[in-house]
Amino acid sequence: MKAHLLIAGGGIGALATALAACRAGCSVQLFEQTAAFSEVGAGLQLGPNATRILQAWGLGAALDGVAAFPERIVARSSTSGRELACLPQQALQRYGAPYATLHRRDLHAILLQAVQTQAAAQLHLGSAVDRFEESVQAVQLQLMDGRQAQGDALIGADGLWSRVREQALADGRAQPTGHLAYRTLIARADLPAALRAHEVSVWLGVRQHVVAYPVRGGQWLNLVVIVQGAASQELPGWDDVGAAADVRQALANCCSTLQALAEAAPSWGRWSLYDRAPLSSAAQMAGGRIALLGDAAHPMRPFLAQGAAMAIEDATELGAALAMQRAGQVDITAALAHYAQQRWQRAARVQARARRNGQIFHLAGPLRLARNTALQLAGSRLMDLPWLYGHGR
Repeated sequence: MKAHLLIAGGGIGALATALAACRAGCSVQLFEQTAAFSEVGAGLQLGPNATRILQAWGLGAALDGVAAFPERIVARSSTSGRELACLPQQALQRYGAPYATLHRRDLHAILLQAVQTQAAAQLHLGSAVDRFEESVQAVQLQLMDGRQAQGDALIGADGLWSRVREQALADGRAQPTGHLAYRTLIARADLPAALRAHEVSVWLGVRQHVVAYPVRGGQWLNLVVIVQGAASQELPGWDDVGAAADVRQALANCCSTLQALAEAAPSWGRWSLYDRAPLSSAAQMAGGRIALLGDAAHPMRPFLAQGAAMAIEDATELGAALAMQRAGQVDITAALAHYAQQRWQRAARVQARARRNGQIFHLAGPLRLARNTALQLAGSRLMDLPWLYGHGR
């Protein structure tokens, strides 16, 4: 039986879900609250656990056209600039798919174009979700403007502030982590040659760290400064004038390379980071005809660079479960339960590891020295994560 899915959200996770569901033989209605598709933010990293899925979906060539493929990942001291550890990029050889860096909008555009080619997908803009009603036979979605839609299941892929999760779990709002993230994009042609390295660079400091990597096919450098200990507050996004002064202050005692990069930034965006505790059961991801996916289910701190990858992994696992339903092996509720059972423990592990990385990145005093020594002695082994990157091979 062909299932009809309702999807709340229009970001990377929602579009990946729509594509996976169509590939599994479902029909889809996707509801995005904004009047036009867009993706907020700057760069993201995709490990081979995600890029192999995009390749399997026939999107490898599109990815090649917009992504950069860094030659190595390097950890450095933010004060001295000294290299602590290096992981040469051998993802293709080790895991069968590349490690890519790209702009969020480029990944979003790839997925959107792929979904738009699917005859079974209907995309609705300006369609904010209000609530849902679930019955034994269907789920009905109520939109803010009074319109309704009915389907066999509802997938909440509506991000950190998910309306679907709010009703399904009633477990409160995501909580501030105490971190501020400052993000900018710099044209690499405007940088000195020494600052144009084709790599992912991570500078580790006391209660802060900085990440830089190429995006847009290597034409731009994505630069992120994350500072710990910030007051919890709602902050404006891109082009926040006060952010530049904050970044200069945060990097005042850092190496000249970081200060030069910060000075080259044309503008900064500033965000407070929020998250939730790692998942504790499959019931937090699916129940009855309702399932959650991506940030709606398991928001990730950015210290493992796996937020987008986990949403893509969710989508492909959901697609596999829906294919079982399409083949008559299970009903839709069992398919969603299977999806959640397959995903929740891995997502929880990645959430926990990302939190732990944040603590390690920002160490001070003797623990910071111990971390640096460990990186110098065993950096490549510590930085390579077969359990993460080899998933799905």
